[in-house]
Amino acid sequence: MIRLGVNIDHVATLRNARGGNHPDPLTVAKSLVGSGMDGITIHLREDRRHIRDADAEAICAWAGKPVNFEMAATNEMVAIATRLKPHGCCVVPERRAEITTEGGLDVAGNRDTLRPAITRLKEAGIRVSLFVDPEPEQIHAAAEVGAQVVELHTGAYANGKLGELERLREGAALTAKLGLECHAGHGLTFANVSPIAALPEVTELNIGHYLIGEALLTGLPAAIAEMKRLMIEARTG
Repeated sequence: MIRLGVNIDHVATLRNARGGNHPDPLTVAKSLVGSGMDGITIHLREDRRHIRDADAEAICAWAGKPVNFEMAATNEMVAIATRLKPHGCCVVPERRAEITTEGGLDVAGNRDTLRPAITRLKEAGIRVSLFVDPEPEQIHAAAEVGAQVVELHTGAYANGKLGELERLREGAALTAKLGLECHAGHGLTFANVSPIAALPEVTELNIGHYLIGEALLTGLPAAIAEMKRLMIEARTG
């Protein structure tokens, strides 16, 4: 059955807006067990704008659900990840000025940088995912540099760009053909998740900002339960 990873970065964003320790990302993560969440996603950015080092350490040590540690392919982040040993790492592009991740990783153009980072992560027992646009060149490059998972960037699809669903369909099929696990995420909502969840090769969706926003209306466990219901309905219906 398709899995739902819940990104809790913006729990930390809310905490940091006021300072102090509330709301605490780990406490929120623990409260979501049983809601339909299959894993926790956190992104430790260079500027620590939301998740902080102490959050990452506490959440990875908890191990109540698999942790997907989003990170840039820098020496600092590789060192942190190999020390914390989350279940998986998703390598993403990162620019200090961006509000959120704006596109997929250029794997094809950065093979020499990515290959040693991926090797170090895998040697630490961490499953490695690369966040890419649904482009054949990038998916092939992900396989060549040793990734075990490709997470397809769904941002253009979520923004209504024509032809993106077909590109994602083809990208998911290629990912599976190359022997990689296929995940997807970015900008997914109740309204647009079903066509992505219906792709048979996709085993996991990672969703955060929308769920945190819906939590203001219904509560986070209820928002997660509804998202998981839509995902399962799309896959089985």
